[in-house]
Amino acid sequence: MTTTPPAPVLPGGVVAPLRDDLEASGWTVDGVEELLGPVAEAALRRESLVPALRVTEGPAAAGDPAAVLTRLFLLGRPVPRAALDRALPATGASGAEAVGLVRAAGASPDDEVRAAVDLRPHSAAGSATGTGGEVTWWVASDLGEPVTGEALPVEHVLGIGGASASLARLAVREPVGRVLDIGTGSGVQALHASRHARSVTATDTSQRCLDFAAFNAALAGVRLDLRRGSLLEPVAGERYDQVVSNPPFVVTPRAAGVPGWEYRDGGLVGDEVVRRLVTGLGAALAPGGSAQLLGNWEHRTGEGWRDRVTGWLEESGLDGWVVQREVQDPADYAETWIRDGGQRPGPVADALLEAWLDDFAARGVEAVGLGFVVLHAPPAGAADRPRWRRVEEVTGRLDGPLGGHVAAVLAARDRLATAGDDDLLAARLRVADDVTEERHARPGEGGPRAVLLRAGGGLGRTASVGTALAGLVGACDGELAVGQVVAALAVLLEVDAAALRAELLPQVRGLLEDGLLEWPS
Repeated sequence: MTTTPPAPVLPGGVVAPLRDDLEASGWTVDGVEELLGPVAEAALRRESLVPALRVTEGPAAAGDPAAVLTRLFLLGRPVPRAALDRALPATGASGAEAVGLVRAAGASPDDEVRAAVDLRPHSAAGSATGTGGEVTWWVASDLGEPVTGEALPVEHVLGIGGASASLARLAVREPVGRVLDIGTGSGVQALHASRHARSVTATDTSQRCLDFAAFNAALAGVRLDLRRGSLLEPVAGERYDQVVSNPPFVVTPRAAGVPGWEYRDGGLVGDEVVRRLVTGLGAALAPGGSAQLLGNWEHRTGEGWRDRVTGWLEESGLDGWVVQREVQDPADYAETWIRDGGQRPGPVADALLEAWLDDFAARGVEAVGLGFVVLHAPPAGAADRPRWRRVEEVTGRLDGPLGGHVAAVLAARDRLATAGDDDLLAARLRVADDVTEERHARPGEGGPRAVLLRAGGGLGRTASVGTALAGLVGACDGELAVGQVVAALAVLLEVDAAALRAELLPQVRGLLEDGLLEWPS
């Protein structure tokens, strides 16, 4: 395995020139997409470098700062010192080398400069909660296997990947006081949290990760409280309004010869890292606080996975919602993470696969589920109310942001916990803006055989509703109370009003929980 250079360090006097250079270079997420075009950009997402290398080679590209920086940092190819001087005029190759971003072969203009780290633009969209417009950060991490061509060292610091993007979309972005990021890595989630929190604490077991997070925070102009330690140990006795975490959840055999990559391996057996985090977060959440985290859980012989994770939620003492997004069989799971560590097919990879399969067999693991967990502490004064739990499987693409949907579900659940039937009957509900109705009937039939309500956002839920509920939902425009609508429907359908209320109110609760109906603001 390759060795890694020290993490970059950004002295105060260098921050502004480097940030100014990057902002002026046009080297943004959109700038890279425009530079590479759809074919090369899509290939790069698949970790195929050749199309992007073809775009960024030649004299014309050498004069484009975005092309130079892309070739140097994203593709891991050397560039002439003079080209980097032009791309970063205030910092220069010497300044980039001094802070640890590059290594230069010499001081002449034609000498090669190579990236010491992966550096790439990352954008955060504006928010309706007042956290500002779109912003671009530049995030440093260790060079990956597509660039180095070697398996990753165990101290590897991961940059921006699919998991970090998923958690960024999942996290709630409402303004809060204190946020905790557990397993911060290069600090991406902490940067996002800084836009809606007064203070952000970020922890990791790896000092190297914390060094990268400190560099990235300094470059972004963000203040973070960085602490070293495992899971909740560094913040024992403290309370936070929100916790986010992409923890080191990967199930890794505790066997000789199996590397424990710090960015993904928590050093525990099976899915114990996720279990400990879920069951322990009740001690860290302030009243009304929430947590959003990624994780996986084992499907064991004779134990349903839903029962397994529901047990974690019960132990936590919190409201809990688990969504399984994917299931992998033991071999597929092991091969995925062996390849993720930069190990290509061959005898070493085969030996690692044997170790993984032996480990799974020892615990009767038939599959591994991957997904996300949302936890919620009851508001102040509601500690004695019943807890709600939901454990489900939702597959398919979820490309849009989920944080707003998660916040709405938590708010609706809180309100429903204290709302009686009389409260629902008096409520003037409205249909969520993203909900559409589909009616299915055979040609010539007088009425629909099925009516579907479909959410365009969130988890894309679909509800099949009967005639009465469809009529109620159709009248939910915020003007009429639910009780008024039910009474009118009873007359129209010639049914008993009390029986209709008893039928519809539980279904209304379900539509509120799923976000298809909304409470008045």
